[in-house]
Amino acid sequence: MMTYEQAKVRWQASHPPRHYLSISDLNRETAQIVLSLAHAMKRATQQGRELFRFERPTAVALIFEKPSLRTRVTLEVGLYQMGAHGVYLTQSDIQMGTREAVMDIARNLGRWVQGIVARVFLHTALEELAQFAPVPVVNALSDREHPCQALADLMTIQERFGTAPCTLAWVGDGNNVCHSFTLLAAMLGHQVRIATPEGYEPNAAVLQQARAFAAESGGSVTLLRDPHEAVADADVVYTDVWVSMGFETEREARMRKFLPYQVNESLLRLAKPDAIVLHCLPARRGEEITDAVLDGAQSAAWDQAENRLHTQKALLALMLG
Repeated sequence: MMTYEQAKVRWQASHPPRHYLSISDLNRETAQIVLSLAHAMKRATQQGRELFRFERPTAVALIFEKPSLRTRVTLEVGLYQMGAHGVYLTQSDIQMGTREAVMDIARNLGRWVQGIVARVFLHTALEELAQFAPVPVVNALSDREHPCQALADLMTIQERFGTAPCTLAWVGDGNNVCHSFTLLAAMLGHQVRIATPEGYEPNAAVLQQARAFAAESGGSVTLLRDPHEAVADADVVYTDVWVSMGFETEREARMRKFLPYQVNESLLRLAKPDAIVLHCLPARRGEEITDAVLDGAQSAAWDQAENRLHTQKALLALMLG
């Protein structure tokens, strides 16, 4: 089992990022180090011990413009388990960008805490925090990416299938979660098939970057319209809500267009018999996914949610330790 000390030596030799705003801030080696350490941390936690604890007093600012269950709990619990303290700050607390400029908040926090984790509406806010903060900044979700979620996704896939290349089907909206999942999966050599309605594809620049990663790793990224074609013989079937926060006014139009993309028992039968189903949660049961699938034997959504804890612990230990 990898030790933290072994991971840290490899991390420092592998051009680690100063900030983690995008999957693109990682390279194949640093991504593999985070995942390997996360697996080791999970095994240690299950045995009632911790693989890493901060040696000095450590505090991390947790900025949340959006509400959260998994992100907040896993960050606060993970920091506590490693002997650090999370300072939870909502938009009503700091009014970032209105009561006080983002750059001034970044400069202030950098005098008090050892890291900043931010869940924001606009990715540009993260970029400004990173520009002016003298401490590492981590993206806990933005309109462009959800890179902490992608680490948990790939950890879950590795738990079921190891590190060998797999066929991964994304079905539904080409959103921020899709962006990070596709980038990391392509970086690690997987074959990614993305099925979306016309007009809801992933960002063109993200697709270009993912295909560049795939060209280096031996993977592939394919954009499709037909969800049946995407899921056929897939190892993993992944979906997310059709109406994310901020898109509520589009609900009626989105429901019509996405209905053929529901992950149900009929669609899942096209995948491999041992395929797993992922969902980053929260789920709109009966919309993008049925109860029978989400609660079924092939669902790995609960392991995936747990793995947010372990991957974020590994990432923060490496970036702040």
